[in-house]
Amino acid sequence: MTSDVGPDGASPTAQEAREAWASEAYAVLVDVARTYHAVVTYKELAEEIQRRTGIRTKALLHNWIGSVLGRVVREAHRRGDPPLTALVVRTDDGMVGDGYKEVLEVAGEPPVEDVSERERHAAGARLDCYRRFGATLPPGGGVPALAPRYQAAIDRRRARTEKPARVCGSCFVQLPATGVCDSCG
Repeated sequence: MTSDVGPDGASPTAQEAREAWASEAYAVLVDVARTYHAVVTYKELAEEIQRRTGIRTKALLHNWIGSVLGRVVREAHRRGDPPLTALVVRTDDGMVGDGYKEVLEVAGEPPVEDVSERERHAAGARLDCYRRFGATLPPGGGVPALAPRYQAAIDRRRARTEKPARVCGSCFVQLPATGVCDSCG
């Protein structure tokens, strides 16, 4: 990782940069958790923590954000907070990243290999975050929800799924578009 210049004009070490970013990421994620069903993308989080700390990098996001979020996972666990990193989703599909497995490891839970199960786990963790950090919840306390982009993709797949063909109740032949059986009339 190449860090540019920190707020004091000196270049922080990679370790110092990651620690500063992790501390700021924690604060950003607590802010996100104050809005029911809110999420933040990895890119948005990276931009915000660099802006807030004044420490910038030209390194590719995937080369450093995982170690920063790993620190957030461990700090949340140490504080007894829910896993704030469940609020961080990929831009393209709205899903938590592969690093989400660290949330499970730190909590002593078994790994979740199934993508849908992982997303449901993250949805429950997000609800815990909203509850812990004071989001205004609907009556009944709210429900776990998949990230909006991921839910939209699921909804689009469901809408594309063909409905079963309509069949004549008398002769059990598939009905034409008119809905009137050609054989039975």
